[in-house]
Amino acid sequence: MKQVLILLMIFGVSGCGGANRFGGDVRAARPMASGPISDACLQSDRKARSRALCGCIQAVANDTLSGRDQRRAVSFYRDPHAAQEIRQSDRPGDERFWRVYTTYAEQAERVCA
Repeated sequence: MKQVLILLMIFGVSGCGGANRFGGDVRAARPMASGPISDACLQSDRKARSRALCGCIQAVANDTLSGRDQRRAVSFYRDPHAAQEIRQSDRPGDERFWRVYTTYAEQAERVCA
């Protein structure tokens, strides 16, 4: 549930914006990438999705998640309850993934918001 809330916060905050002190768009400095998370993000039904936001989230994923972890995270777009199941799991592999994934989500929230 926490992960779902983090993702919702990322998408919610992404709608906010503003100019930086130099008069430019703050979002212009965000990283951009394409990949499985970006594709899933763009195909989602979330209203805050955009090519810039999804590309930023993918760039953070590239820096923090392995390809295998990215493919696993894509499933959360189709089935948010899967995140809750992994978070509550006692299996060592799920616990490791959840630690890495929450680090990724927190970083994406900081960088892409």
